[in-house]
Amino acid sequence: MKMYLKRTGFTLVEVLVASTIGAFIALVSIGALRAVTASTEIIEKNINTAAELSFASKMLKRDLVNIYRDKDRKNMRLIGMADESNNGYLVFYTIGRAKARAAEPEGDMYEVEYYLLADEDKSVLMRRLWPNPNEEFEPGGILTAIAENIEVFEVRYFDGEEWGYEWPEEMEILPLLVEINIVAKQTEPGQLTTNSIIVNLTRSVGSMLEEEQSDEESGD
Repeated sequence: MKMYLKRTGFTLVEVLVASTIGAFIALVSIGALRAVTASTEIIEKNINTAAELSFASKMLKRDLVNIYRDKDRKNMRLIGMADESNNGYLVFYTIGRAKARAAEPEGDMYEVEYYLLADEDKSVLMRRLWPNPNEEFEPGGILTAIAENIEVFEVRYFDGEEWGYEWPEEMEILPLLVEINIVAKQTEPGQLTTNSIIVNLTRSVGSMLEEEQSDEESGD
């Protein structure tokens, strides 16, 4: 009587097939994991960039809304310039609701300046806050970086008839509207992060004119 032994285990062909399938699954999994990781990093960068742009825009809007106003227009200041790329430089007087330096004696009027500091490695949107500005001294104050990797800092001014990229010092009035566009550098092709605001100064200018007319009438 012949006895047959039952074979156990896998053949070489089965082992090779299983190894090939396992390697393929591993490669697919690693590729998917890398894609998810890269997507997550891009999303985090976009979220951080959007948050920085939002923070910078809110700070600019707050300073412009609280711009220093005076019945004598010569005491007000807003100067806007632009370079060849239309990147803006903006300086004006603003009213601060909180002291910039808690331990120092100072008033509530500050000179604030916004500009894009760019070089080969990076470009940063800067804010300079100068307590108690004095024309007899060189501009100074507290310098802060408020947004990094900025491609465009564009400021436009509306005088009631047309928009322009500059508001020279000779203009002894405030613009009616100020539009600010901040654009971050692209992290990926086709992905553009930008933030735009428009500050309406018409109401404040109109109220000042009404006050001046009222003073003139009362003086008569």
